[in-house]
Amino acid sequence: MIELRNVCKTYVTNGRRKIVAQNVNAIFPARRAVAVLGRNGAGKSTLLRMISGAMEPDSGEVVRHGTVSWPVGFAGSFHQDLTGLQNVRFIARVYGVDTDELVDFVADFAELGQHFNLPVRSYSSGMKSRLAFGVSMGIHFDTYLVDEVTAVGDASFKRKSEALFQQRISQSAAVMVTHTMGQVRRLCHHAGVLENGVFHFYEDVEDAIAHHERLMGGDDKGDE
Repeated sequence: MIELRNVCKTYVTNGRRKIVAQNVNAIFPARRAVAVLGRNGAGKSTLLRMISGAMEPDSGEVVRHGTVSWPVGFAGSFHQDLTGLQNVRFIARVYGVDTDELVDFVADFAELGQHFNLPVRSYSSGMKSRLAFGVSMGIHFDTYLVDEVTAVGDASFKRKSEALFQQRISQSAAVMVTHTMGQVRRLCHHAGVLENGVFHFYEDVEDAIAHHERLMGGDDKGDE
């Protein structure tokens, strides 16, 4: 479970203030998947980073109960000169999980073939995303943070990624940023909308989707 208590966050860019969170209070319950919806630039990914601990709020606090993942699929922390295999071994040691088990899982899931033994700097963006998703899903967390992760790869890989994600959230919680309403309906138990620093939490995902679509002018009804 994750609790946000009076969380505030503001950016100042070129002399202009952008409020991301203004006294946000929310509870993301255990063993439930919660979608975070909102316009581009509303601050959804920033909210995810604050929940992960990678970014501190200006005031207020984020209380984490249990283990929380880095944003699933985030490839920015890989060492570019190490191979995919070496990166996976390093991450396994950092998180204290069985190295060989994680390597076998990622090698099978990510479908990188011989590239698994090549430096990550030689990977395409899609290959990095597959590697990152495999590593994230190969480690058990009480709460997974997800930022548009199942959008990578071809249709077959997307289906495989979504099936694995569904398996993980049957035992863990998730906070998921997505623009795909079909995913929200398929994967999430609850949803919230972030707008102008205010987070509106809805028990019923359809209520959140309706709120989001009103903000988007009714043109974001994708059911992919």
